[in-house]
Amino acid sequence: MADATLGAQLKQARMAAGLSLRDVERRTGVRSGHLSQIETDAIGKPELAMLWDLADLYGIDFGALLVLAGHGEASQPSGRQRQRMTVALRAMQELTPAEQAEALRYMAELKARRDD
Repeated sequence: MADATLGAQLKQARMAAGLSLRDVERRTGVRSGHLSQIETDAIGKPELAMLWDLADLYGIDFGALLVLAGHGEASQPSGRQRQRMTVALRAMQELTPAEQAEALRYMAELKARRDD
């Protein structure tokens, strides 16, 4: 599934989990209409916090979703970069959902400053 879009990947993961759009909305707070737009690639670069919630719910790799959404690099990260990402993801898992959302917002702000 190397050529899959973000939307196709998320839809496949949702269906594999046996969840409807409404089920996902109830569990994550992501509105079903918004999720539908992501799954059809009408929205190609959703917020990091939303991707985190979906990856967590579906049990899929957050880093892979970041790349598909254009938030990460498509090239293979170095061993050191992978190690940092692993440490960061483990730290994120120890935070409350509100703290995770705050951390992701902060990371998005840092990236936006760098991109300016």
